[in-house]
Amino acid sequence: MSLFLATLLPGLFLATLGSLLLPDLPLIAATLKGLPRSSVASFVLFGGGVVWFLVLVANMAEADRIFGSSNVPWVIGFAALGVLAMKYVPDFLAVRGLSILVLLAAWPLLHAAFMEYAVPQRLFMVTFVFVAIVAALYLAAVPYRLRDFFQWLFARPARARALGGGLLAYGLLLIVVAFSY
Repeated sequence: MSLFLATLLPGLFLATLGSLLLPDLPLIAATLKGLPRSSVASFVLFGGGVVWFLVLVANMAEADRIFGSSNVPWVIGFAALGVLAMKYVPDFLAVRGLSILVLLAAWPLLHAAFMEYAVPQRLFMVTFVFVAIVAALYLAAVPYRLRDFFQWLFARPARARALGGGLLAYGLLLIVVAFSY
């Protein structure tokens, strides 16, 4: 992935998310409030995270394996864990799936900015990615905090608008930075 694309994609994501939060739409508020315990979101987010992780495990090099000569047992084992988690630990699985996706998406973004010291504006993207990593690690450990955050955020419309405005502004900044490389 190029540094341009690695900066443009988070910028577009943040600008889109910010523009959805800015007008204070009841549908967006209801969707985000229901996200942490949604079975559909759990299937999509956690399932997507498990599939992405399984692809990475299936393609790992021999040096990455602790033991064994094949990736197949690892893929089967992690696939079984993913299915069992969806069946026996359904609470807040969407939040954990979102955390998995954020952590997996961070790698190519940070890899694109690695050793690009001649381009200091890359740090706008890198800063966002590291904040997202910290949030993902925290929410994976205590996923009910996302539910609490959404309750707090939508208790007053000004809070959602302020967050939406901030996300939109930072997203637009990342888009501008992407075109400055």
